[in-house]
Amino acid sequence: MFKKLLIANRGEIACRVIKTARQMGITTVAIYSDADRNALHVKMADEAIHIGPSPASESYIVIDKVMAAIKASGAEAVHPGYGFLSENRKFAEALEAAGVAFVGPPATAIEAMGDKITSKKLAQEAGVNTVPGHMGLIEDAAEAITISGMIGYPVMLKASAGGGGKGMRIAWSESEVAEGFQASKNEAASSFGDDRMFIEKFVTQPRHIEIQVLADQHGNCVYLGERECSIQRRNQKVIEEAPSPFLDAATRKAMGEQACALAQAVGYTSAGTVEFIVDGDRNFYFLEMNTRLQVEHPVTELITGIDLVEQMIRVAYGEALPFTQGDIKLNGWAMESRLYAEDPYRNFLPSIGRLVQYRPPTEMATETAVVRNDTGVFEGGEISRFYDPMIAKLCTWAPTRSEAIEGMRNALDGFELEGIGHNLPFLAAVMDHPRFESGNITTAFIAEEYPDGFEGVTPGPDVLRRLAAVAAHMKMLKEDRAAKISGAMANHTRRVATDYVVRVGKTDFPVHIDETDFGTEIIFSDGTLYKVNSDWRLGDTLFKGQVGDVPMIVKTAFIPGGARLRYRGADLKAVVRTPRQAELAALMPEKLPPDTSNLLLCPMPGLIVKVDVAVGDEVQDGQALCTIEAMKMENILRAGRRGVIAKINANAGDSLAVDDVIMEFE
Repeated sequence: MFKKLLIANRGEIACRVIKTARQMGITTVAIYSDADRNALHVKMADEAIHIGPSPASESYIVIDKVMAAIKASGAEAVHPGYGFLSENRKFAEALEAAGVAFVGPPATAIEAMGDKITSKKLAQEAGVNTVPGHMGLIEDAAEAITISGMIGYPVMLKASAGGGGKGMRIAWSESEVAEGFQASKNEAASSFGDDRMFIEKFVTQPRHIEIQVLADQHGNCVYLGERECSIQRRNQKVIEEAPSPFLDAATRKAMGEQACALAQAVGYTSAGTVEFIVDGDRNFYFLEMNTRLQVEHPVTELITGIDLVEQMIRVAYGEALPFTQGDIKLNGWAMESRLYAEDPYRNFLPSIGRLVQYRPPTEMATETAVVRNDTGVFEGGEISRFYDPMIAKLCTWAPTRSEAIEGMRNALDGFELEGIGHNLPFLAAVMDHPRFESGNITTAFIAEEYPDGFEGVTPGPDVLRRLAAVAAHMKMLKEDRAAKISGAMANHTRRVATDYVVRVGKTDFPVHIDETDFGTEIIFSDGTLYKVNSDWRLGDTLFKGQVGDVPMIVKTAFIPGGARLRYRGADLKAVVRTPRQAELAALMPEKLPPDTSNLLLCPMPGLIVKVDVAVGDEVQDGQALCTIEAMKMENILRAGRRGVIAKINANAGDSLAVDDVIMEFE
């Protein structure tokens, strides 16, 4: 077996590879840029080599720098992770020329499958169903409009070398093609150094289902079931699961056999993923093949018991697969939630900064439940603007889908993260959504269920009442401590109140509180009684306990005027007052936020790529004002109404923080 392995990547995937290599007794080497000097993967590896400045274009994707690190380390093999150089034919060829094993497919397979246009042609030749589209490269927006008209709207603009949602746009009209084509080319050039584009028909109401394949150098190839990846936003996967709640055994077998046939047709070895679109009648169409380890590979590992990273390393060493297709059994159900540094309340715009608090749920594995968290960050670390916004991949496994979902709900409830914007509330909301629970999902789920963006969760009456009980319990403990500190209770000079009005959000609950030897009893004005049992103490940030007959995990924090409670995607302020205080509070005027309607504020930390208007210009509703780049994605900011530009405070090349004023209107 290899003695030393270099991981040509960063973040959670580098940490993931290091874990398996360590279990196999292989020495690991990390590479890092300026921004990653103190990163977790650097701390975990046995050795670490600096390779350049923070931008990936000056470090992680510069082949010569990575090759120099390989030579300096004496590594015998390289695992590329995903992204960066993982599907770069020239990198694989450079390794081969240097006599270093590439933990991935041959360069010829990368060339054949890594290019989406070529792969579609090869899939057609292999008899695989493909989505209608234009297989040639598109030179400019005018040609893109012509081709789109021939295919029929809607169409998908895609970067040939793309992945991870970069360089992809759905266009429903000529104007959207004209605008989206150049933006997609720019993203592709920035992310992959390759701005070639192609166009295909966008299949409405589709499911995105992919097949995991694994092939060795001895002619063996197996498929390890499928992953359902339909919960997507901007073509970026958010939640994945395995298996799919939609496929039957016959369709799974047909898709798996086609995936293996395609892999063997191009001489593929190592782990790879063949992606399909599946319609409502279970007709499936080839989309592309990812010639690398997929981000969502943990869910496949959880239902098969196979360590894909280990098998990739063994295949690269020349070993044969230790199992055949008949040995592959799918056991139970697995969920994966991608935790991103993006603010769901600001249309999921990227967020950067320090992780003031980062406390994921405890990983565990039993015969009936698994919690796994693949991550590349730590408390006190920084989320950089230079790389992908992924913080962690939280996974759960259970014997059934409903149990896996419930496990994920509890894991998300217990995931503590402060300091940056993040999508934990949104992930929790999806897990609780009836449509998701039913399995009736498509790639349009987020657009259809959250058409106006995510504005948080409004809990039902029963959940609000239970949260009120939690707030009352917290208040009673706080009052008890205050009385004990003052000595009033011992001297019988102070009596802790027992009647309160609990306001959760905008709902008031008059309650009476009794403390017993078996917990706190919260009695509501209608006679409903909830007994609260918990070992929560003042200063704890997580309430874990039983409220009535329901176990709950609630994120808690005392804030001026009350407490902040976060539960299942809801973020609420709770105030516990005496009846007289509640009566007086109802007379207080509501404080309104300042009017910023005449300002264009920067919605995220980022770099101004271009400004499309000048002072004195009259702009129309929806007109592009400027473009901001953050975490490898370009975002166009548009006018919300007609107006005249009075002042421009930022220029192309400026780096801005959240809520910096970009321009002002008359």
